[in-house]
Amino acid sequence: MLRAHTVEDVRRAEAAAMADLPDGALMQRAAAGLAAAVVDLLDGAYGRRVVLLVGPGDNGGDALWAGARLAGRGARVEALLLADRVHAGGLAALRAAGGLATRDPDDLSAAPDLLVDGIVGIGGRPGLRPEAAAALARFPAVPVVAVDVPSGVDVDTGRLDGPHVRADLTVTFGTHKVAHLVDPAATASGALHLVDLGLDPDELGPPALEALQPDDVRALLPRPGPDAQKYTRGVVGVRAGSGTYPGAALLAVSGAGCGLVGMVRYLGPEHIADTVRTAHPEVVGAGRVQAWVVGPGGGDDAGSMLAEARADGVPVVVDADALRHVDAPMPGCVLTPHAGELAAMTGVERAEIEADPLHHAREAARRWDCVVLLKGHHTLVADPAGRVRVTTTGVPWLATAGAGDVLAGLVGALLAAGLEPYDAASVGSWVHGAAATEASAGGPLTAGGVAVQIPRLVRATLNPSGSRPLE
Repeated sequence: MLRAHTVEDVRRAEAAAMADLPDGALMQRAAAGLAAAVVDLLDGAYGRRVVLLVGPGDNGGDALWAGARLAGRGARVEALLLADRVHAGGLAALRAAGGLATRDPDDLSAAPDLLVDGIVGIGGRPGLRPEAAAALARFPAVPVVAVDVPSGVDVDTGRLDGPHVRADLTVTFGTHKVAHLVDPAATASGALHLVDLGLDPDELGPPALEALQPDDVRALLPRPGPDAQKYTRGVVGVRAGSGTYPGAALLAVSGAGCGLVGMVRYLGPEHIADTVRTAHPEVVGAGRVQAWVVGPGGGDDAGSMLAEARADGVPVVVDADALRHVDAPMPGCVLTPHAGELAAMTGVERAEIEADPLHHAREAARRWDCVVLLKGHHTLVADPAGRVRVTTTGVPWLATAGAGDVLAGLVGALLAAGLEPYDAASVGSWVHGAAATEASAGGPLTAGGVAVQIPRLVRATLNPSGSRPLE
């Protein structure tokens, strides 16, 4: 599991570590990891030109000490000092190693190979001071490595407010930070590299949010036992589609029929049911289910679809048109809005939800007393207790019509197979994104292509070695 912590958590854990270590040892660990990451990115140090943008705090100290290490390996290192006072020990080390330190931007190389952002760290406020923004603007095409976090982002919320660094690589220390994983700041972090500082997990405490990794998904995916039959594996029902959007029913059924449950039932307009059965002859009609998927393409009938599904007393995945009819707490269910749909449900402007999705996902989960899967570049899954998981799988090509219908069906299948709503939503989102990545292979995809890829992705996740289980 990848875990991210708040600034307060990190500071508490770092203080505990420093109490047991020689003075400066933690910064040296950070600087060593940062320098190694820069060398790896540049494929060497000798002869490379590196500019450090150095602010007043420990973040700047990390950059200066790393710069000293790079200079010692033959790199040409120049530090632009953006504060009256910077880390004295780091500055002395850089100069002793042959590096340049200046307050005049005109002293810097015109075309460095790399910028190191040591402007502000986890204690910085959103936005950049004018002199820092101007320094960045001098090198618009130069790759940037951010120290711990991209300067100018809101570390604990992921919000962006004013100028900020957009990094190609962020080298972070001890644990991931919320801004690395939550949009919109996550888009400014680039690739992530974590340097282990040896922080005590007990001092860090519970994470602010998590991101599933393949081993976590493997442990959560349902598998049939030796005595399984189709009913014990779970039955998921789909109420979706209308004359205007018949394809939504097909796509939701495709997601639900990915093989993770024993049976899929479809209830909807008869002419759509005929089309569904033609495309998916294994799909059957009315009967008992362990979970419902309601709303994709439902149009004017979505309200009655939702009421009928809720009357069964089983978990419901509420998607698309059915979200307009959520007017009371929905314990045990999963809501799957994108930012526009959540805006319509809450009366909050879409732009505000996109600016602070973590806050709004948590608030929605509390308001409706259920799991909320807020779709986006990094989809968030929040539960009423405040837990959040972020999905880091997926590709931009996944922003395509019908992809959400497939996701709703997949989450419904996982619910019917027995996963708790929080796990069903987060595993479903991870699998959906990973399947899309494979289906895309670097190019365009369709929602139907994602659905086809899901069983293959599940098979590969369950059997990472490539071997098949014995019959």
